Amino acid sequence: MDPNRVAAALEARRSDATDLLCDLIRIPSMPGSERPAMELLYERLQGLADVVEYVPVTEAIREDPDFSYPTELAYGDRPCIRAIKKGSGTGKSLLFNTHIDVVPPSSMQEKPFDPQVKDGVIFGRGACDAKGQLVTAWTLLALLKDLDITPGGDLIFHFVIEEEVGGNGSVAMVRTGDTADAAIVLEPSEFVILPQVRGAVWFETTIYGQSGHSGKPGGTVSALLKAIKAIELFTEYHDRCLAESRGKYPLFDQFENPAPLTIGQLESGDWPAQAPQKAVFKGVLGILPDRTKEQVMEEMRDALRNSGDEWLAENFEIDFTYRHDANVIDPDHPLVTGLKSACESVGQDCKVSAMTASCDAWLYNNQLGIPTVVFGGGSLGVAHSNQEQMPVSDVINSAHILLSFISDWCGTA
Repeated sequence: MDPNRVAAALEARRSDATDLLCDLIRIPSMPGSERPAMELLYERLQGLADVVEYVPVTEAIREDPDFSYPTELAYGDRPCIRAIKKGSGTGKSLLFNTHIDVVPPSSMQEKPFDPQVKDGVIFGRGACDAKGQLVTAWTLLALLKDLDITPGGDLIFHFVIEEEVGGNGSVAMVRTGDTADAAIVLEPSEFVILPQVRGAVWFETTIYGQSGHSGKPGGTVSALLKAIKAIELFTEYHDRCLAESRGKYPLFDQFENPAPLTIGQLESGDWPAQAPQKAVFKGVLGILPDRTKEQVMEEMRDALRNSGDEWLAENFEIDFTYRHDANVIDPDHPLVTGLKSACESVGQDCKVSAMTASCDAWLYNNQLGIPTVVFGGGSLGVAHSNQEQMPVSDVINSAHILLSFISDWCGTA
């Protein structure tokens, strides 16, 4: 490809990319409300791909063993989008995934759905996570059209709902039968290539006690105190898992705590002078690749069953909602080295690391057997915050990198 021609095409699309990202941010596409944003994306994809179609997500998704359910949302009117740029049949195929749903506004986030453009940086909810990634994919398709490039292999795009609440959109998409020689999940990574991604389980634990007046402590069991004990047991379990993983995965070993335990909510009691009958705490535990989600869920149950506390062992319930395995490919895999070479070819510094958050990559890597990495412009450090932002230059650079990668991975006609 002629570098000057590519540079001119990139610059010609900068304004369009800026406008599209702002238009997408203006639509509050929290889980449950994604359809209007999907309709806008569907419209803007027309003429850029050979196939652009809605993929319905129906109530049947609830029966899938990988369905995540931290919130109760209705299905049937919130489709995903599948787009295909057909290749010539002479090269390897490539699949992209990213999501259109966003988390609710943060406290002190002024006008989260009124995008602000300041010195080439777009601020607003979803700017980098992940509407900026959607616009990167759109820009890539626009470049292929502008430059009249036909890839050697098919390019498949999955634009999904509900990533933020467990990945149900991607669950629906991986059941469509699509496959590819490699996959890139577009998430804000500051151009760091992430071939290893931790998993996670979200849990809701209910502890039951024996309520009673504070004046009769001998006849009461505080569910709150038992819940605190349960949290301590989970903390001990987390620490053991982390210690047992050390030395197995060097990309994760560089982090002090690559798979944290977070207790985000604790509710208990009706009255200050009464031992509470029930306590409920909710949290998330990261999973490293040496354990499966099924193993972790059972071991968490065992931590309470075998606690030595007879009351706690028999008076708890635990429900797991978001359940993701970790996924791993070798840092020397051709997908990783090829993407690194593509970064270098356009002058973008990059490194290879592990992702200490979870995302939908495991569904493609583990269940479909497609070598998968996570990659993208923007920073995870501002995602979900009141300063969420996306430099327009990151969108343009990402599209440039992916175009270069496609040239080598898929070939061009």
